[in-house]
Amino acid sequence: MRIALIQQHAGDSRADNLDSALRNMGLAAERGAQLVVFPEVALTRFFPQRRAFAEAAEWAETIPGPTADRIAARARELSLVTVFNMYERDEAGRTFDASPVFEADGSLLGVTRMVHITDYDWFHEREYYEPGDRGAPVYATSAGRIGVAICYDRHYPEYMRALGVAGAEIVCIPQAGGVGEWPEGMYEAEVRTAAFQNGYFAALCNRVGAEEQVTFAGESFVSDPEGVVVARAASLEDDLLIASIDLSACARSTARRLFWRDRRPELYADWLVDKLRPETGM
Repeated sequence: MRIALIQQHAGDSRADNLDSALRNMGLAAERGAQLVVFPEVALTRFFPQRRAFAEAAEWAETIPGPTADRIAARARELSLVTVFNMYERDEAGRTFDASPVFEADGSLLGVTRMVHITDYDWFHEREYYEPGDRGAPVYATSAGRIGVAICYDRHYPEYMRALGVAGAEIVCIPQAGGVGEWPEGMYEAEVRTAAFQNGYFAALCNRVGAEEQVTFAGESFVSDPEGVVVARAASLEDDLLIASIDLSACARSTARRLFWRDRRPELYADWLVDKLRPETGM
């Protein structure tokens, strides 16, 4: 099968950004893709760069809702399984960094919400997002079993393992990663390691372009279940990355042949209890 990563910048006009997204979905379908993945908060500037950016509240939408419905209709028109990402507002008024997942017939399979919420320079996400409350779901789609790790969640081995435990064959990672944000090589290394340890494909779709405080790198990529990068997008420019993958590689992977066979899950719960003393951090 073919997977497409839509690495597109976000300009000031949400309407123009949506038009670009729908057009790029068409280009992906023309090139034979059965699955498309978008970057994090694909249709707006990256508002967590700023503290107390009031305008962002106007960008939050329900799912289903105006934007999600347009993406769903395009997925149905093109027969594309689609992993989107947007700023979600639920019926209670809570807001999330959220990825709706659409089947090729346009039906909404579910919404993954980012679980781990951070705050550091230019990533003031705690001002905008509630922690996700839907766990680490894996969706059975016509393009395979798909899990979603939204941006910061990819740093947590527990989350990436949970997707493997649930049978993910492809983990899609909507990302907002800046130039020089992490030590050289780490951007790819942790995702490739997760793919290798868990025996699934990992598809990271990054934002791109210079914004107010952060220049987003692009460089989206797909890793196979052995941790080998099989396709990589351009740096610092819009790109439509197409990768051909064989999902049967998951069952043949080192992880599925060895690591999963020799796991000792009955031991791990006690190991992972936080034993640090809060008053000292030791």
